[in-house]
Amino acid sequence: MSMDQLQTVVAIADTGALTRAARSLHITQPPLTRRLAALEDELGVKLFERMGRGMRPTAAGERFVARARAILAACEAAASEARRGEPAW
Repeated sequence: MSMDQLQTVVAIADTGALTRAARSLHITQPPLTRRLAALEDELGVKLFERMGRGMRPTAAGERFVARARAILAACEAAASEARRGEPAW
């Protein structure tokens, strides 16, 4: 699991669509789709329901997105504190 994959699931959850999520991450849709597929394969669970016009998190996806948000926030806090010379904990 990578930071890129965590950012991917959060972006998809926030935008509700692969194309908009890819745009928000400044990448094209095919690599974003591959990131999501690789993560779902690694976890052995579908994180999003594909609908006619968009996507929404499954129950497992909602739990994962919440954890992904917390991990990304903790990483940003650690980086911010490091830049200021403060401890991250």
